[in-house]
Amino acid sequence: MKREYDFGKGERGKFYASDAQFRIPVYLEPSVQAFVEELATRRGTDLSSVVNDLLKSDQKIAEYVRK
Repeated sequence: MKREYDFGKGERGKFYASDAQFRIPVYLEPSVQAFVEELATRRGTDLSSVVNDLLKSDQKIAEYVRK
């Protein structure tokens, strides 16, 4: 590592995007991932779509129970 760095030609905020969204990684247990991958394959869709659909149905159940 250098003792000093020259940031004289640097641009503040060059890569900043105010509308950027942070996507959190979700780590599934191996058995759950295998199950979801099988569902995705059978439906001919991607893993994210299946996980989102399952979570949305759980969300509806949770909202119903909360009332």
